[in-house]
Amino acid sequence: MTRWYTEKKKEHFYKEAKRTGYRARSAFKLQQIQVRFNLIPKNGIVVDLGAAPGGWSQVSKEQVGEQGTVIGVDLSSIQPLENVQFIQGDITQAETVERIKDLMSSRSADVVLSDMSPDISGCYSVDQARSAWLCECALHVVDQVLRPGGHFICKIFEGEDTKEFIEKVKHRFMVVKTFSPEASRKSSSEVYIIAKSFKKPYKD
Repeated sequence: MTRWYTEKKKEHFYKEAKRTGYRARSAFKLQQIQVRFNLIPKNGIVVDLGAAPGGWSQVSKEQVGEQGTVIGVDLSSIQPLENVQFIQGDITQAETVERIKDLMSSRSADVVLSDMSPDISGCYSVDQARSAWLCECALHVVDQVLRPGGHFICKIFEGEDTKEFIEKVKHRFMVVKTFSPEASRKSSSEVYIIAKSFKKPYKD
């Protein structure tokens, strides 16, 4: 029954994505996070790390509206989206972060999103460690581009590195919670870290 339910749910959100024009079923995860926590402001600036194929950028653009800015970043190329700016680059490289800053025109982001996942090896401990490393990379970007009081949403695979990473996030944000959207698979080990009100400058 559990596997049947999981497959039905997966099929449901996949079909909904096709029907509504979203590029990925993961768009519904961000929608559900936004309904619950309301972190993406109208007219805001959103930086979407690991943006390909663009589902989270689509939802972000709907939330910020015509006057808002969405900047998607990914190693992979992304098909253009109207009024969304994409950077094909490596977020661990300083030049990619500088390109993000250039597109923000001396402003800072209101929200940084990271739905990044590692290439799955099939060895969970390896995949979980890689997921935590990607989260660390995202947090490094947060330190450089997020405004004081801004917010951060980050996916991590649960495991031995999760608690340590959450502690690092807590050093930087006033409120930190974890959340599993309905659109996530029941069998999935992913969880989303919801971090509100960036304390900049923070103290380690």
